[in-house]
Amino acid sequence: MNLNSRQSRFKSTLLASLKLIRVKQWVKNTFVFAPLVFAGLFTDSKAIFDVSITFLLFCLGSSIAYIINDLFDIEKDRNHPIKSEERPLASGELSKNQALGLVVIFSLLLLFGGIWQHSVGVVVLLYILLNFFYSIYLKHQPIIDIFIISIGFVMRVYAGAVAVNVPVSPWMFVTTLCLALFLASLKRKQELILAGKDGRKVLQHYNVSLVDKYAQIASTGALLFYSLFVMTSRPNMVFSIPFVLYGIFRYWYLVESLKSGESPTDALLSDYQLIVTILLWAGVCMWTLFPSGA
Repeated sequence: MNLNSRQSRFKSTLLASLKLIRVKQWVKNTFVFAPLVFAGLFTDSKAIFDVSITFLLFCLGSSIAYIINDLFDIEKDRNHPIKSEERPLASGELSKNQALGLVVIFSLLLLFGGIWQHSVGVVVLLYILLNFFYSIYLKHQPIIDIFIISIGFVMRVYAGAVAVNVPVSPWMFVTTLCLALFLASLKRKQELILAGKDGRKVLQHYNVSLVDKYAQIASTGALLFYSLFVMTSRPNMVFSIPFVLYGIFRYWYLVESLKSGESPTDALLSDYQLIVTILLWAGVCMWTLFPSGA
């Protein structure tokens, strides 16, 4: 094998590995920064460093969970018209041994980081275990499946709070849960619309009207609890509420009109208005919290 062919093979393997570990999905792990912002610690260099390490640990943990899920679904994905081409294991771009090799490497890195931040490491380990049971059984159980997805976001927030040693606000807990349930419900809705009940086993128990009602309840809860938190605990942050409301409206528009939402990450990264809205919301929050340092 000549040098050019080796380089080409290495490049294709690297690209397939990046697809397998779902690098784009790492944006979900930015939820770990929420406690840093709301605790007013975003000017503390040590706190920023600790949460950044937590972000990296969750990137490792979430990638391990994605690989495990793909290993369990490899045969089913091979019969799927889209996943058979997009998933590296199903398409044959990567072998099972290569996938397991990545799991070992990421596990060792996670172990090293967990020794450094053992409390965060425990949270990430529980996240991986939760996703393991999700992959083998829980993702086939209606309602439980969307709650498991949502709990993953809550665990990210909790890990961020552990990293900077602050308690998790009950408001933040319930708001994050409702927001995640909103995203998960619309994800199921789009899967039903695009792939029908054959898209995944659990979809046989859902219909569009039902998951749409779930999304309505969850989005209302997210807005209500966030607004109550602001009005009772951080009244100066009242100007952040319109950005939250616009973000929910914009995301629902993407789902209904542009048929996005099957992948919340893709919907976010492909829409500049949503990105700008989130950045403005974060800017308002940090600007409001900065003077008091709280």
